[in-house]
Amino acid sequence: MDTPLVGGPTRSHPKAVTALLSVVGYAAVVGAFAVPSVQALFPTLSLSEVNILADAIAVVNSIAVVLLCLGWYWIRQGEVEKHAHAMVSSFVLILLFLSMYLPKVAGGGTKEFVLDSAYGWVPLWEWVYPAYLLMLAIHILLSILSVPLVLYAIVLGLTHTPEELRTETPHRRVGRIAAGSWILSLFLGVVTYLLLNHLYAWEFAPA
Repeated sequence: MDTPLVGGPTRSHPKAVTALLSVVGYAAVVGAFAVPSVQALFPTLSLSEVNILADAIAVVNSIAVVLLCLGWYWIRQGEVEKHAHAMVSSFVLILLFLSMYLPKVAGGGTKEFVLDSAYGWVPLWEWVYPAYLLMLAIHILLSILSVPLVLYAIVLGLTHTPEELRTETPHRRVGRIAAGSWILSLFLGVVTYLLLNHLYAWEFAPA
């Protein structure tokens, strides 16, 4: 790819574009969680609809983890085009995730652990619950911190040629940190989803 996909002000001011997109993303999530006027924009969802979205989100995030790992592998093998396709596809999946996550929390609600095992064959509640809380905290923290890193890496990737990315931008360094935090965050999100939705009992807290 000898010609960047995006030019103009985005190419000239990648940090400013990244900052703007980050603010928009943060505002959308905070609004879905805590601003009634924003929550009112989303349709009210039933528990069954929330469950469908939760399952779909887990599938999307699992595919994104696979693509991110492949993208990491391909760039280390010098497969620049495959790497770019994998990373852009992963970013599209994250946008798809947001399109499901925001309605789920704003119009549906959230699930919370209760003390009983859902099936009886899952032991070690005393160990699992603290581990769940730790993984969830790391997942949320990385999700927040990785937003500008991921956006900056994507903006640079779309506005510069592979040669420019190697010689004129911090894409390699930023991309390594962004991909690592992104992969870990998504992986922990899927693990906590499995624990909460399929291994232990939960109660539903409507929005």
